[in-house]
Amino acid sequence: MISAAAVELRAGSHLLLDAATFRVAPGDRIGLVGRNGAGKTTLTKALAGQTLPAAGTITRSGDVGYLPQDPRTGDLDVTARDRILSARGLDQIVRDLRAAETSMAAETGEKQERAMRRYARLDAEFTAAGGYAAESEAAQIAGALGLTERQLDQPLGTLSGGQRRRIELARILFSGAQTLLLDEPTNHLDADSIAWLRDHLKGYKGGLIVISHDVDLLDAVVNKVFHLDANRAELDIYNLGWKAYLGQRETDERRRKRERANVEKKAAVLLAQADKMRAKATKTVAAQNMARRAERMLGGLESERAHDKVAKLRFPEPAACGKTPLRASGLSRSYGSQEIFTDVDLAIDRGSRVVVLGLNGAGKTTLLRMLAGVDTPDTGQVEPGHGLKVGYYAQEHENLDTTRSVLENMKSAAPDSFGETDVRKVLGSFLFSGDAVDKPAGVLSGGEKTRLSLAMLVVSSANVLLLDEPTNNLDPASRAEILGALSTYKGAVVLVTHDEGAVDALEPERILLLPDGVEDLYNADYRDLITLA
Repeated sequence: MISAAAVELRAGSHLLLDAATFRVAPGDRIGLVGRNGAGKTTLTKALAGQTLPAAGTITRSGDVGYLPQDPRTGDLDVTARDRILSARGLDQIVRDLRAAETSMAAETGEKQERAMRRYARLDAEFTAAGGYAAESEAAQIAGALGLTERQLDQPLGTLSGGQRRRIELARILFSGAQTLLLDEPTNHLDADSIAWLRDHLKGYKGGLIVISHDVDLLDAVVNKVFHLDANRAELDIYNLGWKAYLGQRETDERRRKRERANVEKKAAVLLAQADKMRAKATKTVAAQNMARRAERMLGGLESERAHDKVAKLRFPEPAACGKTPLRASGLSRSYGSQEIFTDVDLAIDRGSRVVVLGLNGAGKTTLLRMLAGVDTPDTGQVEPGHGLKVGYYAQEHENLDTTRSVLENMKSAAPDSFGETDVRKVLGSFLFSGDAVDKPAGVLSGGEKTRLSLAMLVVSSANVLLLDEPTNNLDPASRAEILGALSTYKGAVVLVTHDEGAVDALEPERILLLPDGVEDLYNADYRDLITLA
């Protein structure tokens, strides 16, 4: 269980949450919602004990499993299976068992007997800890999240970012923690895995807080909703399921508006009467009392919810370029003995629109990194054409320097002709203003990092956009802005996404299927592959 008392959260001097008191008890399945930048990720970090609140107290009883938006996967030389088993401390016993098996096979005489005794002791220890059943449980969870046996035996460093995030989710679910804090758990999951996760969380007996823009998941899972209102810095608590919450929230807003209108009308009458009475010296004191009464009435009103601001997005007017600004031929990539893709050819013509499809681990992100010049292919080459200007959006936001401020990152992407005033103006349209531009990029939420990365694209005048899951971590209004900008952009786009709406907005001409590197004209038959990609 987690209990919070009078918790205050701040980002620099900006107040995110004021004096919130609540608890997360077993059986509570809470959807934490609010616009991007409201402080949802900051709150879950504080509840997990990774940061401290500016004021108030947070107490935890029992283990807490926390899945951040950008999970750190530890030692990249560890296998995926061992990483999941480490949630219950079983990974070291497994490694010791493997070492003992090797010694039994390689040694003779006394050394072999010692290895056999060591193996027997470790095996008994593993069995007592429920190890064999636990190994089966871990593999079952991993399989449900789309991870194969082969992938479980690979070192983390050989897996894609999407696969590593699945492993971290599997680790959290396997941990047996009494309280789960999940920040965008459906990112990088295919449709089957999302369906399994919905059912799994629906039956979870412990406490749960989930941040998600997946409305179907919220509707199926949550029995309470915490709405973090960025305009009022307050946490509104609804002991309702998702659909009932949506209706009640609108009812609350209509009530606030009616109450405000009635009170403002009465206060206006009192103030008008007080103004008339001030004209008579004998009634000055009465007029002052009447004015104070009107002020108290207005001061006691609940604040009316302001409309959430949304970043205004328009992708850049592309710089002039040749007929084929980007071409790749014979690209291949392997991690150790694991071949990701081989002999991939691709030509990006001016203004063309291409979607890259393939299962998780097929190399989609790797291909975009090669086209962007971030990674080098094992074979083949990427050939820039005349006037090429690439704008690369990385799904893990690796394009951001996390040690530099929002403003410094933006300046590094802007052309020399952009002065600081111009840069600040663009940042303001992406909801970064005041002290927010001085925050290090490393402390931003996933949604804020997405907005900053997109702002950097806007000033780039790129004629080829390489977009890797650009709608992840965005609230519906911000997602709609991106899709609108995507539909009107005149340059070339290479898109990797699980979002069917993003593909519809792009209206692609071609698809590239990985790992085979097959190109085809886009048609509706490929739509089913998008959510599986």
